[in-house]
Amino acid sequence: MDRAAKVYLVGAGPGDPGLLTVRGLELLREADLVLFDPMVDERVLRHVRDGAELIDIGAWPGGGPPTQQEVNALLVKHAREGKTVVRLKNGDPFVLGRGEEEAEALAAAELPFEIVPGVTSAVAAPAYAGIPLTYPGLAASFTVVSGGEDPSTEESLIDWRALATGAGTLVVLMGWESLPGTVDVLRAEGMDEETPAALVEWGTEPRQRTVVGVLSDIVPRGRKAGLRPPVVAIFGKVVSLRDRMRWYDNQPLSGRRIMVTRSSSQAGELTDLLAREGAESVELPCIEVQPLKDDSPLRDAAARLDSYRWVVFTSVNGVDAFWRALEGCGMDARAFGGVRVAAIGPATARSLARRGIAADYVPVEYVAEALLEGLGAHVRSGDTVLVPRAEGAREVLVEGLRARGVTVDALVAYRTTLPQSSGDRARRLLQENTIDVVTFASSSTVRNLVTMLQKEVRLLERTLVACIGPATAATAEELGLRVDIRASEYTLPGLVTAIKEHFDHPSFDM
Repeated sequence: MDRAAKVYLVGAGPGDPGLLTVRGLELLREADLVLFDPMVDERVLRHVRDGAELIDIGAWPGGGPPTQQEVNALLVKHAREGKTVVRLKNGDPFVLGRGEEEAEALAAAELPFEIVPGVTSAVAAPAYAGIPLTYPGLAASFTVVSGGEDPSTEESLIDWRALATGAGTLVVLMGWESLPGTVDVLRAEGMDEETPAALVEWGTEPRQRTVVGVLSDIVPRGRKAGLRPPVVAIFGKVVSLRDRMRWYDNQPLSGRRIMVTRSSSQAGELTDLLAREGAESVELPCIEVQPLKDDSPLRDAAARLDSYRWVVFTSVNGVDAFWRALEGCGMDARAFGGVRVAAIGPATARSLARRGIAADYVPVEYVAEALLEGLGAHVRSGDTVLVPRAEGAREVLVEGLRARGVTVDALVAYRTTLPQSSGDRARRLLQENTIDVVTFASSSTVRNLVTMLQKEVRLLERTLVACIGPATAATAEELGLRVDIRASEYTLPGLVTAIKEHFDHPSFDM
């Protein structure tokens, strides 16, 4: 047998990526291979290190999910190849997660493994719905059962009579399809028809919805609301506490679906900010950032960095691209020792700060016009300024500096392209009429989405349009779009604040 590494059976939690454990986070950053359940939130996968292999069980070759035996065999195979393997499972590996079968297979193969518990949806979904599972005077215990078992079978391992007549809380996982049968059995075994009940769909996710009723009407209420799996069902007196303990689904943007048009590599920050306010983000990359095939002009500039008085960065992408060129010359932050640095906004300044460079100047307004005006007090005729920027960038800054007698090297540091795969998806999402807001964080994303939609650009009339700043809003209006929301602070947090202010904190209880 080849050298064996180790397999980690890791609970990813119920959905909210913030519920991933610290140990789980460490292992994702170390793994050679991550085999993950399709319901694992994609935001959790952002923590996987570059170069690691990802296998989605939901995209198994041949269609359809693999058998448990196939998953077991895959874990054994890769571990025997000497890989560090993370088996990333929704919720907790040992709470109706079949992690025990995988552990048994690894033990039988004499391979080392570790169990990393995760937050189970049995606890998290009720908590996010504002329903405590225990409460003094109402419930001193709770029971978790699988709804995948037919309640009417004579061989059931569940004592339904004890659950129906007990004083504790009952939580049913994976039981939406079998819920009518579960309710019938509970009623037949003696549960009071007025027992409070709740259904939590997509618990802990921004799309979470909660339906409340009693045992006798919870099924028709759930059907009327159009619930679909995954759904966690809760039965017991504690459900009555939701009215005063709900917190997650009455946030400012709860129930809102917001389209994020930034590149795949940069969408995460805005998605996370929106999720904190309760919104469901739909990521539709309308731009791809690509490095240059030939960055020799940028490397030449980096090699003679000390010949410039100022370097002006107009985007995070510009910082990234210049840093690659700098490192390609065998240089680091020390090369900036005698050079002053300007950043167009706080995100760009933070990107510099992470590399050990403190920006000497950041304008109060984060647009090229404000950057030019502010730099005017710092540069003199005859100064040399380097501006690493995107291909096709606006000329406001460069032309304005040259008009002041400044020598400007405006070098293309990266180019942006239109993602080929996003057009059909953009049309489909907007035709569904379920997007509340489309966000634009740059003029490029506006132009690209309009190009992708082609003759169907009128679909954007069905939704609100939110822009991060005046330049982006101007581009949208030039292309015939109605701009409904404008950030007063030209940052991603400012954009989210503007969206929040647009809505009147609606309630979505059913």
